Amino acid sequence: MRIGIVGFGGVGRTFLNLIYNKKNKLESEGIYFQVNYIIGRTGGVYNKHGIDLHKFINFLFDEKDITKYCDGGKAEDINFELMLNNKDIDLMVEMTPTNKETGEPGMTHITRCLENNINVVTSNKGPILLAYHKLYNLAKANKVQLGIGCTTGGALPSINGGFIDLAGADIISIEGVLNGTTNFILKEMEDTGCNYDDALKEAQRLGIAETNPALDVEGFDTASKLLILTNVLMNTEKTMDDIFIEGITKLTPHDINRAKSMNKKYKLVGKTQILDNKIEMEVKLQLLDPSNPLYGVEGKNKAVRYISDTLGELTIMGGASGVTPAAASILRDIININRGYKFVK
Repeated sequence: MRIGIVGFGGVGRTFLNLIYNKKNKLESEGIYFQVNYIIGRTGGVYNKHGIDLHKFINFLFDEKDITKYCDGGKAEDINFELMLNNKDIDLMVEMTPTNKETGEPGMTHITRCLENNINVVTSNKGPILLAYHKLYNLAKANKVQLGIGCTTGGALPSINGGFIDLAGADIISIEGVLNGTTNFILKEMEDTGCNYDDALKEAQRLGIAETNPALDVEGFDTASKLLILTNVLMNTEKTMDDIFIEGITKLTPHDINRAKSMNKKYKLVGKTQILDNKIEMEVKLQLLDPSNPLYGVEGKNKAVRYISDTLGELTIMGGASGVTPAAASILRDIININRGYKFVK
């Protein structure tokens, strides 16, 4: 399978290392990857016979600017348009930064690849948030696949669990701890007795929280993942405006101690449920007791809990946040497409 990578940050670098390090394992299973393009913001790398990953990965140890790598022409001329025009990839991995307002540039990248009969795997939430059904139908019309597992929790197989393990059932409730950063902060407050600000600083020191953590701690990342799960698995077209969103920033040590005294824990939970034949969605702190499967989700881990009409309850837990789990979830989708699994039917 010939691959083009568009968007090359930390997850992209880790993805390259994964497919290089797992080359023997993959080939023993009859899976052969050839990376023809790596395209960043200011240019790229191209080799129609496949980029030498060993050489390129070694180059990255000393240099972050991929345009300084000499292979296959002038770096500034190697871009998305060239990749489309050359018609020498079978699958694009789209990893440009998420834009939740317009979905760009990922929306254009994904749309045009699907139109040109190229499979797509993406980590980019923006296009999936804004236009999943449109992109799904475009993939279907062009008989290609669209893998989005990384958009709803990285290594946590939340989408796959809904697609595969609940096939044939109607999902009536989705409930999840979907953000590893907020879960780490809550755990830090529980374990040390510190306040929210100090727990956030520790998460930032460890590289778990961003310098600007608003999307995580105010609940918007959880809401975006919940929205994708809901639209994909419950076949609806909700928007962020349909979700009540409340974060964790107002939680105090007193609240944590009160919860402990009742043998309960606070978790930031995203929940979709059908009430009176209407889909209701919310993201907020919930006080959980040990009988709730989400009670045991600790640290950077995540979980999703489905309730269906015929297959009952399914809880999937794990999928710790980080660049390696995110890259591994992209590889997982590519392998499944290579094996013939149809995310688009």
